[in-house]
Amino acid sequence: MDMKVIVIFALMAVVIHAPVSNAKPISLVERCWCRSTVNTVPQRSIRELKFVHTPNCPFQVIAKLKNNKEVCINPETKWLQQYLKNAVNKMKKAQQQQS
Repeated sequence: MDMKVIVIFALMAVVIHAPVSNAKPISLVERCWCRSTVNTVPQRSIRELKFVHTPNCPFQVIAKLKNNKEVCINPETKWLQQYLKNAVNKMKKAQQQQS
């Protein structure tokens, strides 16, 4: 048999039997949700807050608005810092009552 044919068959066998990976490409895994943030969002227009922490990105806060848009809020915003402090205190009180 011709050497080229043998090499082609060998390569095809390797490709066919190679394991398939379901992992996402590194570029998608490491991508941050928030590329830019806003400092001012009317609090009345916020429907939901999501807090995202990924290994390669800073702490991110995503607000889903009542008009179904999503915006990234600067985590250093004063009202958001107060909201987080109140939430942590509320959780601590609930844990103390359970004990």
